[in-house]
Amino acid sequence: MTTIGAGSNTVQGRNALAKTFIKADPYLWPHDGLLQPQTTALLVIDMQRDFCDPDGYLAASGYDIRATRSIVPNVASVCQTVRDWGGLIICTREGHRPDLSDLPPLKRWRSERGGGEIGTPGPMGRLLVRGEQGWDIIDELKPQPGDVVVDKPGYSAFFATDLERILSTRGIRNLILTGVTTDVCVHSTLREAVDRNYECLVIEDACAASVLENHTSALRTIATEGGIFGAVAKSGSVRRALGEGFSV
Repeated sequence: MTTIGAGSNTVQGRNALAKTFIKADPYLWPHDGLLQPQTTALLVIDMQRDFCDPDGYLAASGYDIRATRSIVPNVASVCQTVRDWGGLIICTREGHRPDLSDLPPLKRWRSERGGGEIGTPGPMGRLLVRGEQGWDIIDELKPQPGDVVVDKPGYSAFFATDLERILSTRGIRNLILTGVTTDVCVHSTLREAVDRNYECLVIEDACAASVLENHTSALRTIATEGGIFGAVAKSGSVRRALGEGFSV
């Protein structure tokens, strides 16, 4: 039997080779239909106060955070769906050591130029510094028992972290990506994941960017060349495929 999210269709035959797909662009995901909780992880990237709160780093840099706030309900619903289904939830936090010893001078210079210098005081503590209030994940998406938290000093969740070890140890093959920002940390993580042979799905209404045009372009890039960086789906498709199970 085959399950397809967002307009579910079925194929006769309940057996061990049953396949599950999520309706996505430009192809039904994953390509082989072997979607199983034990080999799938949901990445919730950088849903921190610094990116989602009016007193955080992103707002200090002059950006409107309404887009990053608007996706919170969809991220939460996908998290709950994947959690109930039995998949792994991995939350990431971007931030630097309190002494800034892992902050490259060039990155610090860029943040200063952008208006929100990393490490400087803000309403919720020093911007993008580990342990500060602004660095933590927003209350609506707090990690639950069994979830994994990965702290990262760069844009990609694979850079200078143990994410690859966590995924390989658990036998993960498929990654579902949500979070912020679509064009920077989500896309950086996505591209590294593809090079490491993970099949990726980005949830378009559970991601956001500081500039709408960047969000749209980043999503369009994923689906080019037949899905060069994987596929793109909506949160409803994930909920239907994983939450409803097989339908006849």
